[in-house]
Amino acid sequence: MSKIYIDPGHGGTDPGAIGNGLQEKNVTLTLALKTRDILNRDYEGHTIRMSRTTDTTRSLAQRTNDANSWGADYFVSIHINAGGGTGYEDFIYNGSVSSNTVTYRDKLHAEIIKQVDFRNRGKKRANFHVLRESSMPAVLTENGFIDTVADANKLKSNAYLDRIALGHANGIAQALGLRRKSGGGGNTYTVKSGDTLWGIAQAHGVTVQQLKNLNGLTDDTIYPGQVLIVSGGAVYHTVKSGETLWGIAQQYNTTVNAIKSLNGLSGDVIQPGDRLRVK
Repeated sequence: MSKIYIDPGHGGTDPGAIGNGLQEKNVTLTLALKTRDILNRDYEGHTIRMSRTTDTTRSLAQRTNDANSWGADYFVSIHINAGGGTGYEDFIYNGSVSSNTVTYRDKLHAEIIKQVDFRNRGKKRANFHVLRESSMPAVLTENGFIDTVADANKLKSNAYLDRIALGHANGIAQALGLRRKSGGGGNTYTVKSGDTLWGIAQAHGVTVQQLKNLNGLTDDTIYPGQVLIVSGGAVYHTVKSGETLWGIAQQYNTTVNAIKSLNGLSGDVIQPGDRLRVK
């Protein structure tokens, strides 16, 4: 059973980079939650722990200490860049690292680049705390520049965040050799150029709303290469302003404790935009 530690950068009193109406801490949390959900939806043979699942403050030492004590097999820290550039890049430690660190990063990098049309800024090394102090292979991803309008516009798109998260999930799965679910995750369909949600729904005997519920979609936007659950499998809900766990549980005929268990929540705090598995 592979142990995956996902670290949404910044959080709480530390907003990270800010630009074009976005705060890094919010985007990284959304990406991390989406990555977790896709891994749990599409793959098996793993467990996931996150440094945070809400907008809370966590020091760098708390993050690496938590991953080390848990015995994680892979540490993935998700960030957004700043400084006026454009594109995607990732980092491993610039000191001595295991061969797995390099191999895992190469697989992750390749899968993310398949999904996004950010400029490929390459595979790099740096002396970042989370890379240096983690006792397992570790990578830090920088997903676009928050202070560059073109990149920020992509980061404002829920559908584009799905693409980035899918790249992360598939890359982690490739690195760790996770098995793709055959039946337990529900039947899936890979979106092709020209497909619409309506057409996919018609082909699989479901409604557009059912497709959106199964995949946690908030609008009708889909993209080529996106993997959609079309029957069975998990059901997701994207939290709206004012919603509570109790209200969501009532809506889906489940319990608060069941939702908390499915999403690894320790408390009842949820935020608008959180993507929760409800069944």
